[in-house]
Amino acid sequence: MEKQEKYDSLKLGNQLCFPLYACSKEIIRKYKPYLDDIDLTYTQYIAMMVLWEKKTVNVKTLGECLYLDSGTLTPVLKKLESKGYITRERSSEDERNLVVSITPEGEKLKDKALSIPPAMGSCVKLTEEEYRLLYKLLYKIIGNVR
Repeated sequence: MEKQEKYDSLKLGNQLCFPLYACSKEIIRKYKPYLDDIDLTYTQYIAMMVLWEKKTVNVKTLGECLYLDSGTLTPVLKKLESKGYITRERSSEDERNLVVSITPEGEKLKDKALSIPPAMGSCVKLTEEEYRLLYKLLYKIIGNVR
């Protein structure tokens, strides 16, 4: 094997991880002005999306939905609670479980966030077919690496 070929796998241009990383970083950067308008960070926004859907969820389940550990999630939830969007309470059935619930104020924020998905869709500029394929492939990768 020629010396150059031996190291081809170490070239940045041959890595799948790099365009995934760069794409994720750029997408989150594009979200920032929209999220600034509703005073949320990206991590707070994805937590709120789960809560808009489920209304009440324990922290462990929320972490599993978002692929986040409790060390990352706890400060996010504390901030959302301080903004009045959620409450955090110990489960009455099991004191070890912390349950997060959306508040009426958190529900109101949902209407303000409605414009974000179409705005982001116009930034990404994928066809419906490309979107569905990319979505499917990304979740396949997530499933394979977990």
